[in-house]
Amino acid sequence: MRPENASFFKTYSRLLNILLLGILVLPGFMTPVMAQDLQIFTEDWPPISFGSGNKAEGMAVEVVQAMQAHIGSSQPIQVVPWARGYKALLEEPNTLLFTVGRSEEREKLMVLLGPIAISTTSLYTRKGNATRLNSMGDEMQKLKVGAYRSSIFADTARKKGFQNIEQAPTPQIIANMLLAKRFDLWVEGSLVVSSVLKEIGHTADDVEKVKVLDSLELYLAFSTSTSPATIKVWEDALRWLKKEGQFARIHQKWLPNEPPPMAVIRLDPPGKP
Repeated sequence: MRPENASFFKTYSRLLNILLLGILVLPGFMTPVMAQDLQIFTEDWPPISFGSGNKAEGMAVEVVQAMQAHIGSSQPIQVVPWARGYKALLEEPNTLLFTVGRSEEREKLMVLLGPIAISTTSLYTRKGNATRLNSMGDEMQKLKVGAYRSSIFADTARKKGFQNIEQAPTPQIIANMLLAKRFDLWVEGSLVVSSVLKEIGHTADDVEKVKVLDSLELYLAFSTSTSPATIKVWEDALRWLKKEGQFARIHQKWLPNEPPPMAVIRLDPPGKP
């Protein structure tokens, strides 16, 4: 090789390396520190998350999948009964469960990252029944309330003075029980009521809201044994997703009448490094 050619290729190689390095540090092209593999669980709670054939779908599922694409994770999202996923979150290492309603109790038991959506916890009854129930005043608290087993909705109803709680494995079962007049009150998250009723062959017009009990922020939750470095990778991915506008587009697609929460909050239990 002639000396001038060797000099050309040396210069070309140096410029190519600089160009590649520049690309790798551009926002959106950064290669993050690899996160450890997690077992990822969600529940059948449409339209936030649900099983469709052999795959998971829903608003929060799309958000998590977009985060996975950003960090290079290919772990499957498993749709399981809520009680099973929640038990795994509390007892098994390297577990991610979504979506989890934020509460003071849960802030002590897991690492919360979000919010992914904001709902309300409300009491519902059959159409035409709300006026009578509200006229009962405090006596209404003596009525039986149907709730999704082990859910934050059952916990909220108890905190508000409702002690006669009947629980079932899925919100669809509870909705059917309400419409069959097994009880007069159903406590549930406002974001999913229409979808739950649609799944059992009814519409939102078949029920009406009695009262709002509380506002509810929904989060991703990591088991406390998950390494801080791994959680930080997911946190950075959520920040990127919200900054780039992808989160808002996903939220608008599934929840067109709800404003997307754009803050990113991470809550670690006391004492976790």
